[in-house]
Amino acid sequence: MHIIKIDLEKCIGCKECYWACFVDVIRWDDAQDRPVVAYPEECATCNWCELSCCNEAVEVIPVNPVPYPEPYPKFAYPASYVTS
Repeated sequence: MHIIKIDLEKCIGCKECYWACFVDVIRWDDAQDRPVVAYPEECATCNWCELSCCNEAVEVIPVNPVPYPEPYPKFAYPASYVTS
């Protein structure tokens, strides 16, 4: 599960994070006029909520980030490397 932090001190209530979340992880609380992280376990880690926030009030922290794979060695695929 990922951690999604919303800094309510910075949040201006523009709803950009809510509209950006295509999997409904971030919901909108009309009573308090603020975003709420409803389903963090369903986060796709696309970071659209974080990127769309103009005040940098949203932070997505992947708990189990997937490491990048090691690059193939040059000797295994010599034709794929271009040297200048």
